[in-house]
Amino acid sequence: QVQLVESGGGLVQAGGSLRLSCAASGRTISTYDMGWFRQAPGKEREFVAVASPNGRVTFYANSVKGRFTISRDNAENTVYLQMNSLKFEDTAVYYCAVDYTGWKLSRVENDFGSWGQGTQVTVSS
Repeated sequence: QVQLVESGGGLVQAGGSLRLSCAASGRTISTYDMGWFRQAPGKEREFVAVASPNGRVTFYANSVKGRFTISRDNAENTVYLQMNSLKFEDTAVYYCAVDYTGWKLSRVENDFGSWGQGTQVTVSS
């Protein structure tokens, strides 16, 4: 099993940027789709972005498309989420996770595992 640790969250003004990192250990993530999800207060966890094993194919939630970019450095066993033009509604705890079920760019939370502890992103309006 992979262990994941997210970092890079913080407090930012609306319109600002943050770059989240997800460092993996235990085994390589190079053969798995990797995803980012988020959970806002009082809401269910929702899909944000997913990347294929080589990072060349990605898929985004409509709410972040054009503003967020998922990337990965398999040599470093790390996945990133670059977040630009942040909005108040992007405030949430952000999680990365591994899709152990296959290479299909899933957006379904139950397809993912090895959830990290999350990193808090707070956007002030």
